[in-house]
Amino acid sequence: MEEENKTPENNQPQNEGTTPSQAEAQNMEQVTAPAPVIEKSPMQKDLEELNHAVMKIRKEIGKIIVGQDDTLELLMIGMLSGGHILLEGVPGIAKTLTAKLLSKTLSVDFSRIQFTPDMMPTDVIGTNVFNVKTSDFEFKSGPIFSNIVLIDEINRAPAKTQSALFEVMQEQQITLDGTEYKMEYPFFVIATQNPVEQEGTYKLPEAQLDRFLFRINMSYPSLQEETDILMRFKNDTVSTKEVDLDAVLSVSQMKQLQETISKVHVKDELVNYIAQMVHETRNNASLFLGASPRASLAILYTAKTAAAMAGRDFVTPDDIRKVTVPVLNHRIILSPDREMEGVEIEEVIDEIIEKIEVPR
Repeated sequence: MEEENKTPENNQPQNEGTTPSQAEAQNMEQVTAPAPVIEKSPMQKDLEELNHAVMKIRKEIGKIIVGQDDTLELLMIGMLSGGHILLEGVPGIAKTLTAKLLSKTLSVDFSRIQFTPDMMPTDVIGTNVFNVKTSDFEFKSGPIFSNIVLIDEINRAPAKTQSALFEVMQEQQITLDGTEYKMEYPFFVIATQNPVEQEGTYKLPEAQLDRFLFRINMSYPSLQEETDILMRFKNDTVSTKEVDLDAVLSVSQMKQLQETISKVHVKDELVNYIAQMVHETRNNASLFLGASPRASLAILYTAKTAAAMAGRDFVTPDDIRKVTVPVLNHRIILSPDREMEGVEIEEVIDEIIEKIEVPR
C-alpha cells in the first residue's frame, strides 16, 4: 500500500526554475522580440543626406585648412541659402584659399578675379567683339560667367567697376547693349577685402554691401591651431594649395538640398522675433542707419539653412542668433558719437539680441 501511495518518478514535480511557466515564456518572447522598425520620413532622409554632405565638405577642406570652423560653417550656410559672401580679414589667414577649396568640393565651374584700380567693367562682365568672318558683333563673356566666382580684394577696383556687379549679384544676369545674359545655376560670389590697409582702395557703398548675404570677419588662428598648421606642413617642400580635393556635391544635388531647406518649418513666434530685432535697428540711438527688410529675409532664410544643417526640420532661436551678426554687421551704420567712442558694430548687435525677449 505504501508503494501505491508513492508518486512515480515521471510524475514528480520539477524543480522551480528548470522550466519557465507559460507567462514567463511569453515575457521572454516579448524581451527577445526585435524592436519594431520605425520608417523614416522623406524629410528625415533628406536632412540626413544634407548633414552627410556637410560633413564630407568639412572633411575635404580640413585636409588643408586648420581651424576656421565658424567661417566654414557660415560659408556653407551662405552657399546653400543662395547668397553671396564678403570675407574680411588681414592678409595671410587663408581667405582666398578657403574660398578656393570650397569650390573644389563642388562639381561646378570656378573663376577668380583679382580686382585692381585700373580694372574696367568689361574686364568683369565681358564685351562685344567684332567677328570679321561673320561681319557681326559677338559677345565674349567675362570671368563673372561662372558658378563660383572669387573676387579678390573687391575694394581695390573703382566704383564704376564695382557697380557692374550690382545687377549680376542681385538679378543673376547682365545687360549689355540691350541684351540680357543669364547666369547658370548655381551662381555664388565670394569677395574678399582687407580691413586694415585702406591706401588705394575704394570703399564699398551701402547699396553694394546690401547685396552680400553675410559679412564674415576671419580672425587669426589660436595658438594651438597655429601649432597644428606648422606641424602638419613642416615637412612639405611644395605648395599645399595644389592638393586635389574630392568633389562632394553636384549641381542636381545642390538643388535637392535647397529644396529640402525650403521645407524647414518656422513658427510664427520666431518670425515675429526676427522682425522685432530688425525693427530695433531702426530705432536704436547707437545706430545711424538700420537694416532693411532684405536683412529680415536673409535672417529667415539662413536660419532655416542652419537648422537643416543641424539635422532639424524646424528653426530654433539659437539658429536665428547664430546668423544675425553676419547678416546685420554690414547693413547697419553706427552713429558718429558711438563710432568716436570706439564701439564695434557687433557689440550693438549683441545688445539688440539680448534686449529682445526670446519666444518660448
